[in-house]
Amino acid sequence: MQKLESFFQNEISRHQTSLNQVKGQLFTSSMVRLALFCAAIFGVYMVYGDFKWVIAIILLTIALFLVLVNRHADLQYRKNLLLALIDINEIEIKVLKRDFHDLPEGNEFKDGLHHYSQDIDLFGRGSFYQYANRTALKEGAEVFADLLTENRTDQIVDRQKAIKELSEIPEWRQHFSATASLARMGSDSKNIAEWLKSYKGFVPSYMKFLPAVFSVMSIVIFGLYFFEIVPESVFIIWYVIGLGISGAFAKKLMPLIEGISKTKNTFDQYQKLLLIIEKKEFSSIYLQNFKRKVTEGEHSASKLIAKFSASLNSLDRNNNLVYAIIANGFFLRSLHHCYNLERWIASYGRYVENWFGAVALFDAYNSMGNFTYNHPKYVFPQINGQSSKALKSENAGHPLIDPKKMVLNDIEIEKEHFFIITGANMAGKSTFLRTISLQIVMANTGLPVCAEKMVYSPIKLITSMRTSDSLTDDESYFFSELKRLKFIVNEVQGGNYFIVLDEILKGTNSTDKAEGSRKFVQRLVGSKATGIIATHDLSLCNMAQELPEVTNYYFDAEIINDELHFDYRFKNGICQNMNASFLLKKMDIVD
Repeated sequence: MQKLESFFQNEISRHQTSLNQVKGQLFTSSMVRLALFCAAIFGVYMVYGDFKWVIAIILLTIALFLVLVNRHADLQYRKNLLLALIDINEIEIKVLKRDFHDLPEGNEFKDGLHHYSQDIDLFGRGSFYQYANRTALKEGAEVFADLLTENRTDQIVDRQKAIKELSEIPEWRQHFSATASLARMGSDSKNIAEWLKSYKGFVPSYMKFLPAVFSVMSIVIFGLYFFEIVPESVFIIWYVIGLGISGAFAKKLMPLIEGISKTKNTFDQYQKLLLIIEKKEFSSIYLQNFKRKVTEGEHSASKLIAKFSASLNSLDRNNNLVYAIIANGFFLRSLHHCYNLERWIASYGRYVENWFGAVALFDAYNSMGNFTYNHPKYVFPQINGQSSKALKSENAGHPLIDPKKMVLNDIEIEKEHFFIITGANMAGKSTFLRTISLQIVMANTGLPVCAEKMVYSPIKLITSMRTSDSLTDDESYFFSELKRLKFIVNEVQGGNYFIVLDEILKGTNSTDKAEGSRKFVQRLVGSKATGIIATHDLSLCNMAQELPEVTNYYFDAEIINDELHFDYRFKNGICQNMNASFLLKKMDIVD
């Protein structure tokens, strides 16, 4: 941890030094622009009355001002990027100290009907998502949530290699994440992709050459007027004609121009992200495939997006009234840029969704690379699909528990076997169930797990631990639980599942519960499933004598000097010590 914190602190110091330099450059840039503005006013004052010189000074000032504005914008972007990099490293230091509860919780990804996401603290406050997620894009967060919930068991080794490779390039990851974070204020990339697919052009084909011809003629007429070869009226009439041509398309142009501001920010940032991806050489097959999505074809995605982004930026300048009046009156610039935009959309618009999707994938995998970097002691599971064991994990722990308080346990479970776990209240049963469940999810995703060693035969996960009643659907707790168990039975018929159950059939009486639980476990064992069941019902433990596929384990508690003590150790056998009565007395609830 000390080594990690030292790295993040050094990065903060390095970026802070660069930030101070950029702030000085920004101040200088502002002063230069102010000086240019003052010089222009003085120049106009000196030649006031001579219309052609006034126009010449204004045009020259606008041209120089645009150059300075672009340079200032570059400096401002550099400043924002450095601030984002500093923020990234400050967040990592906080998370190292287990301070992460102000990060996004991912509540929008909760799904009570999912195979496991509702039961294992995957989303919500204090969840694994909140702890591990560092995606900077909305789309990246969605992909990250999908990866955690897709319950997929193929290509795990390839994904491990991709995550490991990203974990080893922290500077590259942070640069990507900082760049992506600056795209947050843009439009939703999915909406942009849909807009590009459905866009209907309105600029006629002759606009391919008319703006260029008109611009040349404007320069010629201005030159002729400047040297007093043609009268001022010709110059003005020509300008009015230009405004008339532009005005004829104004009704369709204005909505497009108004919506450009947010769109151009998204394209600017995605172009930078695509370029970052294209410049990086990856060794893992998985990352190479991601990269191929943006490098296949005659031109790279970043170059094509840069061209489109440049047109968007140029069109966005129409929000500046002075620029709009001059550029459209003399050069038909809006129509020129719209023509280029529409040709680009017709040629490449259909590819944008794939390009943006590749960026979102890198954002999500970047987050997993960051998690791996922050947990150097975690191990990548050894994948062995031919093993007789579903999983064997040595010194396994839950990543959301402070390492200083964590109690590690071993688990080894054969395929098509079930563990029945009994134990006292608060002894660690539920935490253990979530530890194993999360290990399976992390292993399937390609992440390293909190253990010294794990050998794993890939298997899908399904849980029933937090069933709740539904007032909206007018369902009792018991009926909701029955529906969940029915869902489990149906799922195991069509796949290989690891089942984790916590105190099933809680919504009925003890006798009915015991008989129903026995029959349900028999059904699961008969379906060749694998799993763990936690229960307070000791009668269920008798099934270990009836079925060789069932083994009993327990967590217990001891009362020492009138105080309750837990060791949170996973032990073979049946729990004999329960603590409900002791706790009721200890808390003065009963005598």
